[in-house]
Amino acid sequence: MASSPSLQLAASTGGTAIGSPADSAAVAVVGAGPAGLMAAETMARAGLAVTVFDRMPSPARKLLIAGRGGLNLTHSEPLPAFLSRYGGAAERLRPVVESFPPEALVAWCEALGQPTFVGSSGRVFPRAMKASPLLRAWLNRLAALGVALRPRHRWTGLDADGALRFDTPDGPASFRSAATVLALGGASWPRLGSDGAWPALLPDAAVAPFRPSNCGFRCAWSDTFRRRFEGAPLKRIALEFRGRRQRGEAVVTATGIEGGAVYALSAPLRNAIEAEGAATARLDLRPDLAPDALARRLDGPRGSLSLSNHLRRAAGLPPVAVGLVQEALHNGRHDQPLSRLVKALPLRLTAPEPIAGAISSAGGLRWGEVDERFMLRSRPGVFAAGEMLDWEAPTGGYLLQACFATGAAAGQGAVEWLREEQGRACLSTAPRLGSRPASQGLG
Repeated sequence: MASSPSLQLAASTGGTAIGSPADSAAVAVVGAGPAGLMAAETMARAGLAVTVFDRMPSPARKLLIAGRGGLNLTHSEPLPAFLSRYGGAAERLRPVVESFPPEALVAWCEALGQPTFVGSSGRVFPRAMKASPLLRAWLNRLAALGVALRPRHRWTGLDADGALRFDTPDGPASFRSAATVLALGGASWPRLGSDGAWPALLPDAAVAPFRPSNCGFRCAWSDTFRRRFEGAPLKRIALEFRGRRQRGEAVVTATGIEGGAVYALSAPLRNAIEAEGAATARLDLRPDLAPDALARRLDGPRGSLSLSNHLRRAAGLPPVAVGLVQEALHNGRHDQPLSRLVKALPLRLTAPEPIAGAISSAGGLRWGEVDERFMLRSRPGVFAAGEMLDWEAPTGGYLLQACFATGAAAGQGAVEWLREEQGRACLSTAPRLGSRPASQGLG
């Protein structure tokens, strides 16, 4: 069937038009991650014909990788505490998370046949623990709603008439939509799809530079420590930085340290390094032991015991923790008792690890660029969702929750905007008395 003239690509681009329903309810989503797919579902449920484009061969690759160790969908803590995890973006995200809160995400997941449970930390997981069963059920639902998926379509921008341009396996192509939701992601894990290159395609939009978030940090280990302890886990520790304390675990890497306790403090650590060149965090190797109790064990004479044996026997430190204490002593930390060093071992962090290896990213489309419906102020009919917006959050379910919530909000924003546009069009072509009423598109 020949394409409608409204879908034809401008001849000067030398591409072809991508077929779609030739009506005012044909909409597009660019990006097939959680935010994009949720926007697609929201618009499809409103009766719109939705096409989802993604540059990768299959959708939601980052979601699948994140779910390998247990898909942490959201968190069960009270909403005020939950919202505080978004830091400076909390007030902008509040309305959408309140509209699509953790309970709604759990209900959505369970409606897809994936029951959930709350872990001991308050984190919420599907009982299957993996992302793949949830994603399969979701894609089946989207297909039943008529959503079309176009993989291997890299978005290359908008043409002069506002049509979406793509590079495809068959060459350049375009798609003209009544509304578009961009869910292009941040800049972490670029091999999984979101490579952070999209700001060049929106030159009239203000974008905060991408920075690593939920990432490891560089620390100058000695060669001896690195060779012996690279990859060693630090269990049941606490990390403190400028009044913020996080219990959890970490891992020694060849270049520094990473892990849950580090990720939770990654934003203030990164910001301090950017401002001051380095940041010194304090590592508590025995957070379950009171300082005075540890002092009684450690700070007296150790007799014939070597330092490592004394730390191991009196403080119960594993070899990697003993190595950290020795590392600090070798760096000149002889001016305080051993117990204080064990409770507040200084870690001088000099840089975050590169963004390509970070779990997520900070930065993105600045909030002033979108209205309350997530529509770009400079491009009516184009909406944004997910990690391409300027927000960040720690791991623990907060990242996915905001992606789902902003996807739903952008999709609903597109539906409402199209209804308003249709209403204005109907008013401008209002029939005279006795004429037949215009047909309706959106319900």
